[in-house]
Amino acid sequence: MTNTENLKRIIDQISRDKGIDRALLVEAIEEAVRSAARKKLGSRRDIEVQFSEATGEIEVFQYRTVVEEVEDEETEISLPDARLLDPEIELGDDLGEKIPDIADLGRIAAQSAKQVIIHRMRDAERDVIYDMFRDRQGTIVNGIVQRFERGNMIVNLGRTDAVLPRDGQIPKRSFKQGDRIRAYLQEVRQESRDSQLLLSRTCNEFLSKLFELEVPEIAEGIVKIMGVAREPGFRAKIAVSSSESDVDPVGACVGLKGSRVQNVVQELQGERIDIVPWSPDPAKYVYNALAPAEVSMVIVDEDNHQLLVVVPDDQLSLAIGRQGQNVRLASRLMNWRIDVKSESRYANLEDQGYRSLIAVPGIDESLADKLFAGGIVSAAALAAAEIEQIKTAAKVDDERAEELRDMAAMSLASAGASAAESSASPGPAEPAAESRDESGEQTE
Repeated sequence: MTNTENLKRIIDQISRDKGIDRALLVEAIEEAVRSAARKKLGSRRDIEVQFSEATGEIEVFQYRTVVEEVEDEETEISLPDARLLDPEIELGDDLGEKIPDIADLGRIAAQSAKQVIIHRMRDAERDVIYDMFRDRQGTIVNGIVQRFERGNMIVNLGRTDAVLPRDGQIPKRSFKQGDRIRAYLQEVRQESRDSQLLLSRTCNEFLSKLFELEVPEIAEGIVKIMGVAREPGFRAKIAVSSSESDVDPVGACVGLKGSRVQNVVQELQGERIDIVPWSPDPAKYVYNALAPAEVSMVIVDEDNHQLLVVVPDDQLSLAIGRQGQNVRLASRLMNWRIDVKSESRYANLEDQGYRSLIAVPGIDESLADKLFAGGIVSAAALAAAEIEQIKTAAKVDDERAEELRDMAAMSLASAGASAAESSASPGPAEPAAESRDESGEQTE
């Protein structure tokens, strides 16, 4: 096979395999040879390179101006020398001279040409990949695990590789080389030194798209996903609504005998999924979001986007969930701050003496509950209590019990001084505003 045939075959093969426009490849080769020729012959030479589609040859020409006396050999040629190449040439004309053998361009020049070709091919291939995948951003793609690099998973999508970063992988599941995998195409980058394609299996959108694939009513727009909150690999909540009154959004997502939701759970390696009916009423929405826990009462603070949820005492741990997971996910789902309290604690908060206890620095609601249950029902009672009584009620040592009693005495003294100062000042006294901690993950 001749060099000409070989070059044409390489161009055709690269164009076919990489999906790169043949004209871009030819342009890259011409530029590379032009760069190499200038390195070999001189940077000021007027070099022109052409690839002949008919013959498959690369032709290199240098152009010089015909002069009487040559001062610069790179840009000028004498009239006698020029007429050896073209008898009709005249002074001032530009003469093109073909360089007979481009293989003589030299090792360094050839290496430079190679680098230019590689660079241009990478740029062209990057553009091809971007054009191919930009319309698929925000969808689920299928691939095969290729390898692992510093915890990141490299996934082959057919024409190219994508990266599934460590933080985009579900913690409990480990894939091995050759496994098939589905992931959400989170980002398609046009310019990137690393992979152009970024995948995720932990984002909320991955869960939404899986339900869209499994539930025809979602794909058709009858059922709409209103919110998603996840702790990947462990638990998730998804809120759904229906635009048609005869379509149950939760039932559509669950499927016959739970088939649809189970397919999603299986893809997420056992992640528990709560499907929640969405409601525009935040009180009703939080009632649904905290299920299976029962809710006794909800107090809505629209201005601060906060909800105080009261539950039966035996439902508190269920409402909060293990390590606060249930209420935390409900809060993310609704984008509201949720404070869950038991009925007994809420009743305590209605008691003025209990409120005086939690106003003492260093006493939270949990400690106030213990003191209140132990018969120490106010800050004044705490200041006057015996050390043994405080120790028994609060389950603390002597030093801590004495510290609590001193803090209560100081709090009472401070409140008394404030009240005296307020009564001595002109004008009607304003009542002191009550404040308390609204932690979203209270436990008993």
